[in-house]
Amino acid sequence: MADVETKGEAPQGMPRQRRSMKTARSVIVIDKAADWIIRIGGIGVIVAVFGIMVFLAQVVVPLFTGASVESSSSAKIAPGPRALMEVIDEYKVLSTSVDATGKVHAFHIATGTELEAPAFDLGGKDVSAFNRTLNGRDLAFGFSDGTLRLGMLKVGGAVVDNAQVPQNLKRLNDTDFTDGQAIYTAISPEQMRVVSIAVELGEETQTAPAGTAIVAIDYRLGGTVERPTRSFITVDAAGIGRLSRTESRTNMLTGATTTTMTSSELPGLPADVHVHALLMTNNADQVYVAEETGNIYRYDTRSFAKPDLAETVDLLPGEATIGAIGFLIGEQSLVIGGSDGSVNVYFRLQRADAKTGDGYQLVRAHTLEPHANPVVAMDASQRGKLFVTADAGGDVWVRHSTSEQVVLKLAATDAEIDTVALAPRENGIVAITGDGQAHAWNISVPHPETTLRTIFGKVWYEGYPEPDLTWQSSSGTDAFEPKLSLVPLIFGTLKATVYALLFAIPIALGAAIYTSEFVHHRVRAVVKPTMELMASLPSVVLGFIAALILAPLVETWIAAIFCAFIVVPAGLFAGAYLWQLLPSTIALRYGGLPKFILIFTALIATGFVAFALGPWFERIFFAGDLKAWSTGSHGESTPFTAMLVFPFVFLALFMSTQGLVGERFGHILRGENRTLAGLADLGRWIATLIAAGVLSYLAALALVVIGMDPRGGIVDTYVQRNTLVVGFAMGFAVIPIIYTISEDALNAVPEHLRAASLGCGATDWQTAIFVILPTAMSGVFSAIMVGMGRAVGETMIVVMAAGNTPLLEWNIFSGLRALSANIAVELPEAVRDSTLYRMLFLAALTLFVMTFAVNTFAEVIRQRFRKRAAQL
Repeated sequence: MADVETKGEAPQGMPRQRRSMKTARSVIVIDKAADWIIRIGGIGVIVAVFGIMVFLAQVVVPLFTGASVESSSSAKIAPGPRALMEVIDEYKVLSTSVDATGKVHAFHIATGTELEAPAFDLGGKDVSAFNRTLNGRDLAFGFSDGTLRLGMLKVGGAVVDNAQVPQNLKRLNDTDFTDGQAIYTAISPEQMRVVSIAVELGEETQTAPAGTAIVAIDYRLGGTVERPTRSFITVDAAGIGRLSRTESRTNMLTGATTTTMTSSELPGLPADVHVHALLMTNNADQVYVAEETGNIYRYDTRSFAKPDLAETVDLLPGEATIGAIGFLIGEQSLVIGGSDGSVNVYFRLQRADAKTGDGYQLVRAHTLEPHANPVVAMDASQRGKLFVTADAGGDVWVRHSTSEQVVLKLAATDAEIDTVALAPRENGIVAITGDGQAHAWNISVPHPETTLRTIFGKVWYEGYPEPDLTWQSSSGTDAFEPKLSLVPLIFGTLKATVYALLFAIPIALGAAIYTSEFVHHRVRAVVKPTMELMASLPSVVLGFIAALILAPLVETWIAAIFCAFIVVPAGLFAGAYLWQLLPSTIALRYGGLPKFILIFTALIATGFVAFALGPWFERIFFAGDLKAWSTGSHGESTPFTAMLVFPFVFLALFMSTQGLVGERFGHILRGENRTLAGLADLGRWIATLIAAGVLSYLAALALVVIGMDPRGGIVDTYVQRNTLVVGFAMGFAVIPIIYTISEDALNAVPEHLRAASLGCGATDWQTAIFVILPTAMSGVFSAIMVGMGRAVGETMIVVMAAGNTPLLEWNIFSGLRALSANIAVELPEAVRDSTLYRMLFLAALTLFVMTFAVNTFAEVIRQRFRKRAAQL
């Protein structure tokens, strides 16, 4: 840039000077540095946002990648009698089966090497019936002479030092060795894990008449350590079902054990029944007798001495027969695989129209993908709702009951499968065919319960009367089924946001309009910083106050608080009209700080009036007891419905009459003095209020007649930590944000627009509502969206004041659980990479997407408002 010489008259006695117009190099360097810093910072923010999204996505994606086969193997084992059962040990090194002679067969899964195993000494008797518990540890043998024996098959591991390991072990593969009776696995240079087999067999018990074979059996263990019980059910060849229970008592002084047995017969079982399977629940309160044709006889055995045939139902209509039947863990889901390849899951549910003895009936809850061939075998997981089914064509499918998906399809062979076993950790499968071929798979099924349908759709869970949207990630029992629907959490987030904004927007926006357009600049200089200081309060402090102070106060004075929603606005309106009655000189003189103080005085006075009128208000609107009224058991809903409808009716009536009456009325009043005009305008408002009240009551009567009762909807059973408290506390946190941004937007409106409006004869209020607010709408809308974003992401207030109950209801008196609160509560206890852990990250990603979508939508709308304002 060339030097520019400035010439002019120099002061007397001073020489003329030149001033250089060249920009200093340091300024240019600083300007370019600032430009690059801002540019890099902006790019960095964008990269950080997308980086967060990518990180969340990579944690979430495994929820939907399904299962995989890590390795597979097959081995030829010595053929023998048909196996009654098959189990895999926890470490997937040993497969163990029991045949009809009581012999135990065991082989190394990876190589097929057979081991010597102790057998059950059945005394040469023929096993006519057999069953086992889910873990494969407890067994029951029924014999053709009417006796039964209970046994245990112990396949377990122990860690031993190398010094305890026998010499000359045979190597099986890189890690496993054997001495012919157990599997030794090196787990460290000094230690090995030993997986071995042991058996125990109890004494004979005569349950059927001598010489009458037992054709079906099942049993469960229960009681306490001091008084263990064994409950078992048998059906003999004569079609007689017997329910028996033994209880053992140990004398603490002598150590002698006394065992007593009680028995009863199952009534109503046909004499020609052909029992395919017999099932008993863990508490011995339900017994299922299944015929091969699909007929199920369900007995209510809660009264052990008098069992009752509660239901008889055919679960396989047509020509299909049962190929496999069994319980899933928890014994609330009954799985039936048919000869037509079908696989269905049934729940025992209470139904009002059930024509059964106990009011329950079997309901088909899940219909799974069918096999192409008859289902011949199944095995259930000991951890969850995962199970495997095998068909006559040699296919083995891994399924999940709740999600109704087939997570893996494995092809073993063309031969029919005799038995199939699922590893205790759900990470291995062994299938044995009739020709002695063993097939093994190492599988990974990390998240079988998660699909888009189970996360965002309705799912039928055990014990639920119908499909539902539920979040419940943990419980106190191993049989618990996690319920991981995000819909209640998304709903809770939106519910808290809606009620908080309903409370915050009118107050914040009204305050912004008032301080921007009506108060003296000195008052504004005090009010605005004070409001902005409210935003600095930590949300944990607000949550603490809401939970421990506000919630009990709201519960105690709930009727007075509802009354305040009517009395406070009415008092402010009345004060505003009374101010109009003052002479102009007085109104102008005291229109600054004194008027502002009078407003706060009116707020406090109307608050006291509301609390004084609380009991009277509760008697009129809530029949004297709001909590009892909200449940629908006390009083009627017409007065409260009228109160809800009133604001809408008033606005509709005011807007409809404003064009017809308001302008003419205003022209008439301009010729009158201020006091008379104020009285006339007050009379018009009172008339409008009375008319709106009458119309609201008539509308409420009509709504109640057609069944639109707010009870059971927006109001219902009252709990102390509820959405109303959250709305107050979160609204207090959001108000400063909306107020500050809105007030700045209103002040940014060009002054000539105000001057033009006032010069045309508009009042200050008309100028604010019809000129200033529309012009600043882009900024006001942005303020509301920023406040909404603050409410959506709020954590501590919701955690501490909302009760953390994931409910799907708009009841303002109930709690909720938001996405952010759920993450804060459950993430510290979630195991890394578990389903819950990844679901919480999915909740975070959902919250991220919701916020991103809201901000994008807000920006689009803001630009439209901005273009409209630019045309003014």
